[in-house]
Amino acid sequence: MSGSAVGSPSADPVREVMAQHRELCERAVDPLEIAAGLEEAGLGPEAAARCRHADLFSLAEELYARVPRRPPGPEPSGERRGGPAGRAALTAAALAVLPCAGVAALGARWPVLLPAAVPLVLLPAAVPLVLLPALTSPPPAEPGPPPCGPACPAELGPELGPVRAPVGPAGSRWRPAEFGYGLGLAALLLLPLAAAGADRPLAAALVLAAAVSAGAAERAARWYRQVGRGHLGAARTLAEFRARMRPVLPVAVALHLAVLGVLTYAALAVLAVVAPRPGPGHGGGLLHLAAERAGATAWAAQGVLGLLLVLPVLLARCGRSTAAALGAAAGPAATAVLLALGRPWPSAVLLGGGAVAAVLLAHGWAVLGRAGSHR
Repeated sequence: MSGSAVGSPSADPVREVMAQHRELCERAVDPLEIAAGLEEAGLGPEAAARCRHADLFSLAEELYARVPRRPPGPEPSGERRGGPAGRAALTAAALAVLPCAGVAALGARWPVLLPAAVPLVLLPAAVPLVLLPALTSPPPAEPGPPPCGPACPAELGPELGPVRAPVGPAGSRWRPAEFGYGLGLAALLLLPLAAAGADRPLAAALVLAAAVSAGAAERAARWYRQVGRGHLGAARTLAEFRARMRPVLPVAVALHLAVLGVLTYAALAVLAVVAPRPGPGHGGGLLHLAAERAGATAWAAQGVLGLLLVLPVLLARCGRSTAAALGAAAGPAATAVLLALGRPWPSAVLLGGGAVAAVLLAHGWAVLGRAGSHR
């Protein structure tokens, strides 16, 4: 009886964990990679204690020592050279701007007919925005090692494909989430242009600035993931990784909002020239006219729009595609509800979208700092 118990798999809980996560252990280049994968799989301190270890990292060190490494796979052309990331940012900006510019032009030419023709106008215009996530997503990486640890060169390697599949082109398991994300993005940008009672020239200027900033959101998300992978290779423990990543999300979001602020101010300056307000002229020059063209509510709503643009992209690029799709769809949905209840634009964006942005920010803070989001 005792010999049977000793020989059973349950006598060695570490071996059970090793068998369940063997591929992860074979591809990892340091224990932190294994600890991140175990944490992402739902293992915690209880699992470590069951394996007679003080914490998950100690368990990962034993697994790393016991499982032989697989030879590295071929290294694809990475994003660290900047080419693919730059092209993706330009593609995102172009795909977002073109339909928004078309709808804004129709609204300027036939302002009375646009609300009645919303289904006919918005559905074709939404197609490029729906396709945007699939066209800008990085292709699935070849199976290979994650970033090297402190003993390796500080370069970024390919993703661990079997652990988390990125948002990818056709054939990816995230295709439904891609569609939902793109549809939410289309509604987010096109809804203000069709809102009844809105200041259409002002709405067009703000939306076009936000559409151009979609490229900056894509670039910020890729930068965030790149920094995360670098920290994943340099950190020695999960706690150290989380500490390194804490300031990175606020910086990524702030960079996008700064770009959006500059683009918004430039759009308002152009608006002040091509469509000046009726009445006597105002002093202070072009800069003053651009600053006063949008009130505090419009500027705050523009900031909310920026958050609703960048946070889903950050989630999508870190493998949280379902959350990205839900977040992208919830923002315009909440805004549409308030618009239907008679709340004027842009206060509907500020209140409805602001609530969704707050939830997205809290969720992103909770999940994007995990090591598993950067593997």
